[in-house]
Amino acid sequence: MDGTSSSLPSEVDVVPQTPQLIALYTVIRDRETSRADFVFHADRIIRLLLEHALNYVPLVPRRVTTPVGAVYDGLAYGEKICGVSVVRAGEAFEHGLRQIARSVRIGKILMQRDERTAEPRMYWAKLPNDIASRWVLLMDPMVATGRSVSMAVAALLRAGVPQTRVLVVSMFACREGVEALLRAYPHVRLVTGAVDAGLTPDKYITPGVGDFGDLYFGTMRRGEEEGCGGREDSLVTDEGSRMEGSIREPGAAPR
Repeated sequence: MDGTSSSLPSEVDVVPQTPQLIALYTVIRDRETSRADFVFHADRIIRLLLEHALNYVPLVPRRVTTPVGAVYDGLAYGEKICGVSVVRAGEAFEHGLRQIARSVRIGKILMQRDERTAEPRMYWAKLPNDIASRWVLLMDPMVATGRSVSMAVAALLRAGVPQTRVLVVSMFACREGVEALLRAYPHVRLVTGAVDAGLTPDKYITPGVGDFGDLYFGTMRRGEEEGCGGREDSLVTDEGSRMEGSIREPGAAPR
């Protein structure tokens, strides 16, 4: 099911598998690719995915006058949007989103995998005050088991965002994660560039890309595992734990 939309629910939108897109994915999947090339090609994919996701935001008619004095009947965005990145790996999408919408507001959700239970735990969510009135692009490069992104969607719903206004944007997904997400939240939409075959015993998407966060940000692993971007969960960072205005989940340990 690599990169295809065969027999997937209608809420899953796999972007068209053009030769250009397949070539970009080939570069970032290659274990021999340098970090500089990985980031360059990942950024290109990210922008393509975000542009595609914005097709779901409603537009309204707009009439303008061109420089030659002619009237042109076009379209304009009629709704506000914001991005929400799942820290750390989802932050890779922020630059691409700002290139598309320069003044866009961006929130963050911080999670970490419990290595004993393999379950994600949410530490805090920092979201725009008016997020309930916006369309939300929830940015997380991997939808593996689906538990992490489902927890992030739950945080958005608690903030008043309707499911129908949540657009999950990911670079990689697998059927297990897709089914888990839509079983919990059947009205969200997932926009992705690749739906891969499945998961490894360690819950990495396969063939996948490995640990996206480590590859993109150029970090090393501490001990056996650090960073869960290659699966779906994200690493707690010192920068994120100090973000002003953050709201911790009840019972979450301070960082």
